[in-house]
Amino acid sequence: MDMEYRRLGSAGVKVSALSLGAWVTYGGQVGLEIADSCMSAAFDHGVNFFDNAEAYAGGEAEVVMGHVLKRKGWARDTFLVSSKVFWGGDGPNQKGLSRKHVVEACHAALKRLQVDYLDFYFCHRPDETTPIEETVRAMHDLITQGKVLYWGTSEWSAQEIMEAFGVAERYGFHKPQMEQPQYNMLHRDRFEAEYRHLYDRIGLGTTIWSPLASGLLTGKYNEGIPAGSRLSLSNLSWLKESKLDSDEGRSHIDKVRKLTEVAKSIDSTMAQLALAWCLKNPRVSTVITGASRVEQVTENMKAIEVLNRLDGQVLDRIESILGNKPDIPSV
Repeated sequence: MDMEYRRLGSAGVKVSALSLGAWVTYGGQVGLEIADSCMSAAFDHGVNFFDNAEAYAGGEAEVVMGHVLKRKGWARDTFLVSSKVFWGGDGPNQKGLSRKHVVEACHAALKRLQVDYLDFYFCHRPDETTPIEETVRAMHDLITQGKVLYWGTSEWSAQEIMEAFGVAERYGFHKPQMEQPQYNMLHRDRFEAEYRHLYDRIGLGTTIWSPLASGLLTGKYNEGIPAGSRLSLSNLSWLKESKLDSDEGRSHIDKVRKLTEVAKSIDSTMAQLALAWCLKNPRVSTVITGASRVEQVTENMKAIEVLNRLDGQVLDRIESILGNKPDIPSV
């Protein structure tokens, strides 16, 4: 099984089609040894991008990942690592996208991850209280100083991304290169419709999160909530309520049950089908996967093999079940 590598939009850097993220798991569900085994397994399968953020486990996820990177001793030109800035703490200057927090959060992430620079640095959410020029200038300066290679956004609207791009273009600053949006079979509108003009117009790359809809698209919740699963955690009860305990959630489960039959028909697991479906979209630069066990890493990586089985007939079957293809204007 050979990993596929894709350009990050118009940038020259290449990211593995499947990557590994630390949200929820590192510093939360799992510790150093399991993180080490999962990252090692992913790296051995060709994964070169490891995603993180200052907000994950209050920074502990970056500490854990940093220990693994230090322990493994991988050559720096063989992996890419990210951080995101927005939710750093409760103090007035410990959150948001002010120049002060953007710069200090970068320095803190470098220390936790034990690297000299971040390959990717994301504005984790838009900040209505900070002028966009201030944030763009701070990102530009960090790149100029060699502390960041590429900067981007996460869950920004198309209008907000274009505003940041316009500021960068006007002043000759480094432009935002990538967006990290949620994208999966059940969540499509922003990625497929709202951003549709940005891919060609500004060369937007994408590092998508939640390709399995918090585990819903693995099929493991088809008959209830298994013990030890993400939605069984007490601190994620809000996620359970939104994903399962609602009319929409129950409708989604019904769709996943039908999709599971499609997966079986092409000799795939439901998770592999969901990941491969995301990868089928050429606007996806990389799909960020999560794992708390090596077995999950191994299963997810096989989505590369499933990708070629998604022919027109299979995709049509999937669309007929989902019934949620965005209505995209012809103009």
